[in-house]
Amino acid sequence: MGGRREDGAMDLTYPPEAEEFRGEIRAWLEENLPEGWFDEGFQLKGEDRKRFNEEWPKKLFAGGWICASWPEEYGGKGLTTMQSVVLNEEFSRANAPLRADFFGDTLVGPTILQWGTEEQKKQFLPGILKGEIAWCQGFSEPNAGSDLASLKCKAELDGDEWVVNGQKVWTTMAQHADYVFLLARTDPSAPMHAGISYLLVPMHQPGIEVRPIIQPDGSGEFNEVFFENARCPKDNVVGGLNNGWKVAMTTLGFERGSSATTSYRRFERELETILEAAKANGKIDDPVIRQRLMVAHSKVQIMKVNGWRSLSATLHDTKDLGVMALGATNKMFWSEYHRDVMELAMDILGMESTVLTGAQAEDGGLPGMARVRGREDYPVSAMQAQFFFSRSETIWGGTAEIQRNIVGERVLGLPKEPKPEAKAKA
Repeated sequence: MGGRREDGAMDLTYPPEAEEFRGEIRAWLEENLPEGWFDEGFQLKGEDRKRFNEEWPKKLFAGGWICASWPEEYGGKGLTTMQSVVLNEEFSRANAPLRADFFGDTLVGPTILQWGTEEQKKQFLPGILKGEIAWCQGFSEPNAGSDLASLKCKAELDGDEWVVNGQKVWTTMAQHADYVFLLARTDPSAPMHAGISYLLVPMHQPGIEVRPIIQPDGSGEFNEVFFENARCPKDNVVGGLNNGWKVAMTTLGFERGSSATTSYRRFERELETILEAAKANGKIDDPVIRQRLMVAHSKVQIMKVNGWRSLSATLHDTKDLGVMALGATNKMFWSEYHRDVMELAMDILGMESTVLTGAQAEDGGLPGMARVRGREDYPVSAMQAQFFFSRSETIWGGTAEIQRNIVGERVLGLPKEPKPEAKAKA
């Protein structure tokens, strides 16, 4: 893939062995997903959904699909890059979950694999693979979000344990986590980016308080987490003492480096749902709405093409400056796209976007509005929930404002942003 055909066009075909592997994955999915999964309009509800959520991680583990790209010695299948791409594509095509715990198998697991000691790998990786350990990420603080290096949470050594004090915020799923991988200042006398360590802290202990941050739709996935003399073993430092900044950048790289050829697909499916809503209520006849839909469609296609470019550069190990620039712009592009397209969705729904009665919620409302979450006195449709969530996506994982500075300075070679004290003097 990624070469040129005789007519000069880009060759996007996959090698025969990749297609053979695709057939193996597709057959496994068809055999293991619930009956009717691929039928149009299929939905899991109530006890069926609960049962699926409990059983599916076990099936994934038995099939060896969780973290399949990891080396075999650590429980993976040792997949090649091309095989990993095909695996992600087939699960995305089937709209089937490919992970047991996002924070575990996508963030901290690969980080431990790269930076951890053999003892840490033996202790934590099996539980991540089996989905037996739930994780959360403790990076952001009230005054240390985009400026992460200014964090104040500290850890002091007391015998064979670290004693952790401080606060984290916007900690997703902290209320369900068994462990938090967090950054703490272990050398307050060191420069800002130094003196920080990456710790694996057990959540179920005295001294840790989790307070949910209730969102407009009534959900509480985000949390504040307070640490007061919480403890973790001395050996739970990943990547070495005071090396946490480098380790954390690795974790953020995994977070921002989602699959090249599948990341656009969720936006593609969502846009189809929005289009169906516009057809259902007649907004499709509004020329402004039609134009906005076409702009959204064009941006999804840009994501698709850029994914192919990134994959081709990886497979051929080429230093493509354009592709390297994509790494700095991708997160900003998709998060701002999603914010804008969900605003478009609300404009298409009109008054239906502001209020959803209980009866509408049970019926699913307009097309694509079947999944309901949030408080009972104000039920929220799937589309409304996505609108609320999209407001946060330009902030978490790298704020759009900071990303623009990175693009300007590192990609375009523009002068660095003046520091606050320099602005004040000017």
